[in-house]
Amino acid sequence: MTAGTYKYKSEFARRYFSRGEAEGQARGEAKGDAKALLAVLRSRGITVDESTVARVGACTDIEQLDVWLVRAATACSASEVFGV
Repeated sequence: MTAGTYKYKSEFARRYFSRGEAEGQARGEAKGDAKALLAVLRSRGITVDESTVARVGACTDIEQLDVWLVRAATACSASEVFGV
């Protein structure tokens, strides 16, 4: 059996394997978006305190991270990005 090519025979296994795979991909995408957001803020000279890092790191909502990332492109402060 080659890694990544096994096909589950039961519908139950296929459904739950696919769900787990999708959740893992979403977490990976959120983590990447969070890192990009923090990088943009820092590169623009916007102060990023530990509570902001924690808030961004804890966010798993990809749409919210994308909203913050778009705001970060033009913001002058963290409050403009996060609405604090």
